[in-house]
Amino acid sequence: MPTATPGLHHVTAIASDPQRNYEFYTETLGLRLVKRSVNQDDVSVYHLFYADHEGTPGTSMTFFPYTDARDGRVGAGQASAVSFLVPDGSLDYWRERLADAGVEPAEPRERFGDTVLPFTDPDGLPLELVARADAPPANLPESPVPHAHAIRGFFGVTLSLTGADPTGDLLKEMGYRQTDRDGTRKRYTADGDLGFVVDIVEDPQARRGVPGAGTVHHVAFQVAEDEQEEWRQFLIDRGLRPTEIIDRKWFKSVYAREYGTVLFEYATKSPGYTVDEELEALGDRLVLPEWLEDRREEIEDGLPELSR
Repeated sequence: MPTATPGLHHVTAIASDPQRNYEFYTETLGLRLVKRSVNQDDVSVYHLFYADHEGTPGTSMTFFPYTDARDGRVGAGQASAVSFLVPDGSLDYWRERLADAGVEPAEPRERFGDTVLPFTDPDGLPLELVARADAPPANLPESPVPHAHAIRGFFGVTLSLTGADPTGDLLKEMGYRQTDRDGTRKRYTADGDLGFVVDIVEDPQARRGVPGAGTVHHVAFQVAEDEQEEWRQFLIDRGLRPTEIIDRKWFKSVYAREYGTVLFEYATKSPGYTVDEELEALGDRLVLPEWLEDRREEIEDGLPELSR
């Protein structure tokens, strides 16, 4: 068995307008653009990475913004909410900040002893802020958000499934423990301090989700680089169909759809986002992996303008 995952590495979602996406995640939510690249499987589309100051695993929310994307529908077979961790006592600040930005959050709610503030991004992607006293210190970026209230990274994700048990068993074998349950919601917790929660909401009658703007593309978990082949075999042994190990430049990845069809990625912590840019210059320019560099002019000409 490979070493248990400590939690999330990153979450990738689909957006529409890249400029609007950039402004919301940097100016409204106060994250840093740590990598501006392209979708390596479709180089006509940006891949934008937002995170803490250095792009620490467990803090990185990334997007494929398709300018012509149709709206998706959140539903079964998807990650149906992404939750960020903020310090206890921060939600009044965030309610006011989101309202000032034209975002109307829902009323705060209690969930397993935590206070949760739900809202959506400009494409309708369901997001949550979870306020906790044990929110860890972080290498926070300079942003319009005061450090006392700033997002620390991920709290976790919610998966919407028509059947919870097979995925729950997979999470347990990955290193999660079932720690709570409330009706149709089960909570699984890993041992990391960021991105350590996966909730599964089970509804056998739920409509299938439809990919598109405002939906999650995949959920990535942290794994050790020297165990990638073990993780791949782990998935094969459980009847899943993983990809080969793929070099994404900043991490290496294995992908597989779990039993409820959510796309899981197993991504390494290293080499990280500073492998091709200095720390203080992260996100300043379009970065391409070396195998795409000879197509730079063509790729840049095909991308929409993105002003910072």
